[in-house]
Amino acid sequence: MTTRILPAVADPDAARAVTTLLSQLPDAEPAAPVADSTHLVDTLARLAAESLDELPEVVVVHERIGPVPALELIREVALRFPAVGVVLITADASPVLFSAAMDSGARGLVTLPLGYEELASRVQAAAQWSVGVRRHLGSGADVLTGPGGTVVTVSGAKGGVGTTVTAVQLALASRASGRNVALVDMDLQGGDIASYLDVQFRRSVADLAAVDDISPRVLQDAVFTHETGIALLLAPGEGERGEDVPDRAARKIVGALRSRYDVVVVDCGTHLTGAGAVAVEMADAALLVTTPDVVAVRAAKRTVRMWDRLQIRKAEESTVLVNRYTRSTEIQPALIQKITGTRMAGVVVPANFKELQGVVDAGRMHELDARSSVKQALWSLAGELGLVGTPGSASQRASTGSGPGSGKQLALTRGDDRGSLGLRRRGKGR
Repeated sequence: MTTRILPAVADPDAARAVTTLLSQLPDAEPAAPVADSTHLVDTLARLAAESLDELPEVVVVHERIGPVPALELIREVALRFPAVGVVLITADASPVLFSAAMDSGARGLVTLPLGYEELASRVQAAAQWSVGVRRHLGSGADVLTGPGGTVVTVSGAKGGVGTTVTAVQLALASRASGRNVALVDMDLQGGDIASYLDVQFRRSVADLAAVDDISPRVLQDAVFTHETGIALLLAPGEGERGEDVPDRAARKIVGALRSRYDVVVVDCGTHLTGAGAVAVEMADAALLVTTPDVVAVRAAKRTVRMWDRLQIRKAEESTVLVNRYTRSTEIQPALIQKITGTRMAGVVVPANFKELQGVVDAGRMHELDARSSVKQALWSLAGELGLVGTPGSASQRASTGSGPGSGKQLALTRGDDRGSLGLRRRGKGR
């Protein structure tokens, strides 16, 4: 998610310093600074006249802006452009000024001299708030769902049903459509995303668990940028370190990723942990992968019922994907839907492991042939889930040989905020 920032700084030297630091923030797009309050208001008014989407997410106001005093300017911007988050830069960090700034409508305060971490944190929080406001104002279909990007979790009914292959291909399809994508391995003890994409990286989800304030720089240090452009947040190499990621840490991690990326795909594996439960609860779409056999379907039913009992997600708010499907199978998707009480994905993935074996063994899942029926089905699923850039883009790529899919959109909505893994039942906090 690109954050557009408009600095309002009168002093040329201070303006250069602010712009230079803003340009170092991940996914930040700072505009040329405006030198006075009149120019700022006029610029925002011109952009708002074109469209709400043209307004910057964040305005950074220096305390020495003029001729209107900074706090009065912030109040005017907050009243006239309520979808813009304002951050004040000031040398006075007293509680009195902080209270006055908040009363005026500021979304954050950064003290001088400027520091990267503090500035990044305040700008990120203001941008996240701005996106949420625009979503509620209904600025159009392109507004990101939730307070930031779209989160999709992929869970397996049992081991070996194709959970990781599904997660990887969904991320690849979304990235190919131009989205900014993060792929997270939340299968903390047995995650295989690194193996499927032939990646070795020392950082993992566990390294973020102990961080109280996950700033953009901290997040950037923890992810690995794959050659496809996907940002990977891997499971720890030592399975026992998975215990270092409690549900509260997982909530912070997923929230930080959602605020920085258009699409976040989370591989939750098969075994439900506190961290995985948090991801499923927070997700805009929760996908459960099964195969059309008795054992797997029973496991899918068991998983869905457990999610419901633990108040993570209701059955009707989950989507089941049937993998390794053949027309001759006795258990058809309609029967699986009846048994589990869930939605069914509009596509099924054919049983054709021979297409996958070569790229799986080589750790080159991203090089799966575009003619693969498995890839076509999973990229079509990405279209259904709304993970591609524009409606129909996946099917357009299919016609050019760069990846199949469809632009069909499913109305996938989040469930209520019900708590993770029924942790209230176990006497633990979030």
